[in-house]
Amino acid sequence: MAGVFSAVFGPVGRKLTYRRWTYLVLGATLIVPFTLAAFVAVPPVLRLLLPIDTAEQPLVVVVTMTVAILAWAAGTSFIPAVRVVEGTAARELLGAGVPVQASMRANNLEARWKTCQWFLIHIIIGTAIGGFTLYVPIALLQSFVAPFTGEWLLIGNAHLRVPTGWQSAWIPVAAIVSTIVLVHVVNMAGVGLTRLSQVLLGPTPADHLAQLKHRAEQLAERNRLARELHDSVGHALSVVTIQATAAGRVLENDPQFAKRALSAIEEAARDALADLDHVLGLLREDAPGTHPQHTLADLDDLLGTMRLAGVTVDTEITGDLPGLPFVVSTEAYRIVQECLTNALKHAGKVTVTLMVKANHDALEVEVANPMTGQPRHGGRGIAGMRERATVLRGQIEAGPDNGFWRVKARIPL
Repeated sequence: MAGVFSAVFGPVGRKLTYRRWTYLVLGATLIVPFTLAAFVAVPPVLRLLLPIDTAEQPLVVVVTMTVAILAWAAGTSFIPAVRVVEGTAARELLGAGVPVQASMRANNLEARWKTCQWFLIHIIIGTAIGGFTLYVPIALLQSFVAPFTGEWLLIGNAHLRVPTGWQSAWIPVAAIVSTIVLVHVVNMAGVGLTRLSQVLLGPTPADHLAQLKHRAEQLAERNRLARELHDSVGHALSVVTIQATAAGRVLENDPQFAKRALSAIEEAARDALADLDHVLGLLREDAPGTHPQHTLADLDDLLGTMRLAGVTVDTEITGDLPGLPFVVSTEAYRIVQECLTNALKHAGKVTVTLMVKANHDALEVEVANPMTGQPRHGGRGIAGMRERATVLRGQIEAGPDNGFWRVKARIPL
């Protein structure tokens, strides 16, 4: 019994029903300006185009006005702002089932055509519900006095004669049932529109493509910032950790070496702060960092830091490095930095061979160091170097080679 009562009277006490009712009645109000325009424009046009007897026939007038109203409404729905307004109103009044994308501006033709369909359905259903909304409450109120007055459904001079007394006791009951039925019709119309909104107001394939593109751009930017932090700050922390450990061990026996180690720590920390400021500036769009990115022109400073850390670097540099494209030079610098940092972390204070060669069509980088520990497996550093090369249509190889760990990179110009 409780289930039947809830099914019959549940929508009557539900707030969402009346929010849906408001949205449907809004559709009835939207048709008013088109109706007024049709009343003004259609009759003169019919008299101009058709014989007077045909132009004044009620059926011809009604059909022509209906077509004109729907045509004007359809044309209006192609205005981009209509999709935004309709989507926002549907989202707020029909409930959470309406897609969030309904409130987004969509300027493609497919979205406008779907908006046209939604707008026409809204005003047609809304007009029907709006008419019953005006008529049924009046009939309900008049039904309670109809058994006493013998008149019901008074609208203007028109009314319906009914018997007085108990013979008309069914009229209030019928009016109450009609009102409950109207509430259920409104609720079902709201449910139907909510489901239809997934098709007509939801994202189009173009919207999905734009979202995927935006997501891909976000991921690419996050990966780029992660590479910058890994290569710059990670390099500095590796130098600081190794030098601090070495300085602590020989502080009493070799103060000169400890002093050099502290100098290397100071230099690495200063560079790390500058790099971190640059990366944070990229994250804070309102306060961009001003520290320039390192290029191969800063290679001597990088080699000096590594030598302070105890790594011997034998270099072979040929070609016009200052004439390289900026983006190639910055990415190549980070690749060299990562290779030297990995050598320091995994091999210790060994001799590293660095070859940088700028040809007319490509930049070639090769770094090799003796393998003194366990073979290295591809980690974030190698993956980051590979990403840097791939972005510039380059190739990179990294792995053991006859007792050496060798990295070869080639970036086309």
